[in-house]
Amino acid sequence: MPSFDTVLEPDHVKIRNGVDNSIKEIGTRFDFKGTSAKVELKDKEIHATGDSEFQLEQIEAVLYGKLTKQDVVISFLDKAEKIEKLGGDKVRQVYKIKEGIEAALAKKIVTSLKDSKLKVQASIQGDAVRVTGKNRDDLQTAIAHLKKSFSDTPLTYNNFRD
Repeated sequence: MPSFDTVLEPDHVKIRNGVDNSIKEIGTRFDFKGTSAKVELKDKEIHATGDSEFQLEQIEAVLYGKLTKQDVVISFLDKAEKIEKLGGDKVRQVYKIKEGIEAALAKKIVTSLKDSKLKVQASIQGDAVRVTGKNRDDLQTAIAHLKKSFSDTPLTYNNFRD
């Protein structure tokens, strides 16, 4: 039976390039000269450090701009609610990089496919949703349905098997 996996995984190379370009621009911009403004990529988090909340907003604008130029969807980043206060007047903002479909979103995907009356079955497989059907056309219709229903979420479809 044909099947495919619906996953939520960012392109880490493009994220690394976007962060590196942000670091370059922050290093050369005049309004960041002599400040502690910096951006770092640590495992699955991006740390932005600055002297004030206003400066963090400026760093965020640079970071989002560079990531967008690398075709990274900004909804992959989960911005922390609280801004951390470091020693002195320094502050830090943490952005977590989302990877894998959360349980709530996976349940929404499964119910959406069931409610659509398509001839496919969806099952949650860890941090992915596997969709199976009798023929390839049903699966392509399911992908089109998911793209339309979850347009705000950057889902990717891989492991397509006949």
